[in-house]
Amino acid sequence: MSPRTSRHAAPDVERPGAQEWVPARASVTALREAAPGCRGCELWEPATQVVFSTGGPGARVVMVGEQPGDKEDLEGAPFVGPAGTLLMRAVDDAGLPRDELYLTNAVKHFRFTPQGKRRIHQTPDLAHLVACQPWLEAELAAVDADVVVAMGAAAARAVIGPGVKVTQQRGQVLTQEGPHGPRDVVPTVHPSSVLRARDNRQAAYDALVADLRVVAGLLA
Repeated sequence: MSPRTSRHAAPDVERPGAQEWVPARASVTALREAAPGCRGCELWEPATQVVFSTGGPGARVVMVGEQPGDKEDLEGAPFVGPAGTLLMRAVDDAGLPRDELYLTNAVKHFRFTPQGKRRIHQTPDLAHLVACQPWLEAELAAVDADVVVAMGAAAARAVIGPGVKVTQQRGQVLTQEGPHGPRDVVPTVHPSSVLRARDNRQAAYDALVADLRVVAGLLA
């Protein structure tokens, strides 16, 4: 697999990109401290707060989702809502050690549409992925994990590039040149897709666990 490019489209005036706010060659701690000041796209304004990451710089697995949801936006941490609860159950069932995980998202602010008192998830545009890409690249450099798990189409595009097909390539081990040498990348579905699987949710869950077992095998 050829390395992804760092940009997939030119940023516009409304979304100038995060590069101005991302400190160079920064640690995970420095990135987390800088992220609240980011104005790389318009999503910062309606969101409650930036949602950056959990996990340490020595993690062996980076798990990348799409964007924070409503609960994550309120609490300021990724994967603390229903999809995160399901993901952690799948992680345990797959035999992945939680203390080896670094959890983040391709987009760091919650994009939503107000509907009465509710906030309805809205998929980020390609321009949002492009604007936030410098944060993800800096995280991957700072953590330097053995494996990156790209969960869902948006995360796969941000991590791998525009050519990946998650439904066709899920669970496959792809090799990518990282900032410190080759690393493995495993695409899979986002855990929220399992929650949306009404007819055969158990099969969808089992398939996610199977993909994560591939990741666990890479750590052996």
